Amino acid sequence: MLKWDKVGVSNVAGEIALLAGLAMWATTIPRIRRKIFELFFYTHYLYIIFVIFFVLHVGISYSCMMLPGFYLFLVDRYLRFLQSRKGVRLVSSRLLPCESVELNFSKNPGLKYHPTSTIFVNVPSISKLQWHPFTITSNSNLEPEKLSVVIKGEGSWTKKLYQTLSSPSSNIDRLEVAVEGPYGPISTNFLRHDTLVMVSGGSGITPFISIIRELIFATTTLKCKTPRVLLISAFKNSVDLSMLDFILPLTGTPYELTNLDLHIEAYITREKQPKSENSKPLLTKRFKPRVTDSPISGTLGPNSWLWLGGIIVSSFVIFLVLIGIITRYYIYPIDHNSNDVFSYSGRGVLNMLAICFSIAVTASLAMFWSKKQNAMEAKQIQNLDGASPVASPESLFYNAERELESLPHQSLAQATNVHYGERPDLKRILFELKGSSVGVLACGPRKLRHEVANICSSGLAENLHFESISFSW
Repeated sequence: MLKWDKVGVSNVAGEIALLAGLAMWATTIPRIRRKIFELFFYTHYLYIIFVIFFVLHVGISYSCMMLPGFYLFLVDRYLRFLQSRKGVRLVSSRLLPCESVELNFSKNPGLKYHPTSTIFVNVPSISKLQWHPFTITSNSNLEPEKLSVVIKGEGSWTKKLYQTLSSPSSNIDRLEVAVEGPYGPISTNFLRHDTLVMVSGGSGITPFISIIRELIFATTTLKCKTPRVLLISAFKNSVDLSMLDFILPLTGTPYELTNLDLHIEAYITREKQPKSENSKPLLTKRFKPRVTDSPISGTLGPNSWLWLGGIIVSSFVIFLVLIGIITRYYIYPIDHNSNDVFSYSGRGVLNMLAICFSIAVTASLAMFWSKKQNAMEAKQIQNLDGASPVASPESLFYNAERELESLPHQSLAQATNVHYGERPDLKRILFELKGSSVGVLACGPRKLRHEVANICSSGLAENLHFESISFSW
């Protein structure tokens, strides 16, 4: 067990890699991963130890079996690292009584992303190491200079964020935030259906907000035909109805909701009637970003796929040239001009250093060029410095017994039907839908997604096409 051969397999390195791999595997057990997420998250940094000692264990030649996948991972990870080093411009936040917060960032107009995309968010004042993925609710076409995410206070990190922003004693005028992304689908195909049904549970409504905003843009600007939309949302308490307020952007949206055939069926499962207390206001906080804060922009600019391909190819060529020079002028003389043999571990270390050096050089140069381009675009974006926290209108849906103020909100309220003390009869609703093609999207608890999947795959309705959007960790 204590043997570390200069030539061949190293037992000690293999044992260390095995221990690191077992630790990562143990924390992926669902009960540990979901209940103690921080332990799961931090333990997986052991992948660095695992890979290094795996190479030292078996040698670089055998390690090449995983080189393609791991090489691409290193390129992506280093680009994410470079992107996360700069602070982004957080313009404002919207806080709902259901302990949900919407963060609104400034972004470069050239940054485009599709609905249901996600972004990783880090708030150093809460945790410098934790990065959490959240669904982007804004639309890059409808809101070209803004990117928004909705965060539901369900874990320790998210609750600390909500408390920081909602505390009366908190008079912060700036919140330091870093992001990675956005990441998402290459394209969307929900426009091909005659009817689009979106079934959500709790915070699972967030990816559907981005889809609805995309449809609003399609009907308003592109003037194209969009499918009929049925949103079925299940909430535990009536206070969670305020999540529906996020369907419409905060300000400055040129839309006309009457052009979109939208119907919302909201179900409150744990209350049999509306609560009688007064509606709580939505709190809007505006921030004063620093001059050094920059709008969110693409990691490599608008032609990121082309630049990413260039980074991969050029860095790999540099790696091959470097390792060729090292082998010819350093390793070869030792192997062939003496009785000594160059150790397999040393060869592996040199290869790993060459890979890291080639990726770091090419990716850094590409990011430097992209940063100059993004800086030119950032000068064209108005600095959206705001005032101190202000109160915004009351929630439209939570205890909203009031006069409606605008046509878009009026259209949205008229399209919403709230049911108390019951759960949606999904089988009846889905089977009654007419049309040759009905797209069914589900996002929420696993039980809900499985129920919708079983209904669509039962064969009793041939027009149902199911797609699951899962954010289970």
